[in-house]
Amino acid sequence: MPITSSSLDGMKVAILVSDGFEQVEMTEPRKALDSAGAETQIVSPLDGSVRGWKHLDPADTFEVDVPLKDANAADFDALLLPGGVVNPDALRIDEKAVAFVRAFVESDKPIAAICHGPWTLINAGGVKDRKMTSWPSLRADLQNAGAKWADRDVVVDQNLVTSRKPDDLPAFNREMTKLFELVYEDAIH
Repeated sequence: MPITSSSLDGMKVAILVSDGFEQVEMTEPRKALDSAGAETQIVSPLDGSVRGWKHLDPADTFEVDVPLKDANAADFDALLLPGGVVNPDALRIDEKAVAFVRAFVESDKPIAAICHGPWTLINAGGVKDRKMTSWPSLRADLQNAGAKWADRDVVVDQNLVTSRKPDDLPAFNREMTKLFELVYEDAIH
């Protein structure tokens, strides 16, 4: 069932990425959010542009809308954390990226993370006692950080939605959009 073009009108969503994100894990959720009326912006510690990957191969470049050094989590209503291995590995050791994510966690704003995206959430203190899923290799990392991990296509726990891999994008996009709509509707009323 298609999403109406007004369900997320006015919602601002930050997409935090560095080079090496799994391209489809950014482009497909972004498309779903944009078609629901959200305004999505790529936020990155890199200036100018970022490069996506298709599995192990470099893919397309995308313009950075907001440099991380100028980004303020208070200016956004929700956060999307795409996966890929290189991208979240770089973000989780970037103090500004971790602080940006932590601001969403502490403000209880909705967060959607797929594949390796939850790695950054670990460093931001956003996984303890949360039900989550991820790429299977993150299972021990998430459990060691206090998450309750499940091998499911999508897991929603309060304001957090997580998914495992590109094959799960239909379920991820559906649940992400549904969660963002619910939270945003409550916020504007």
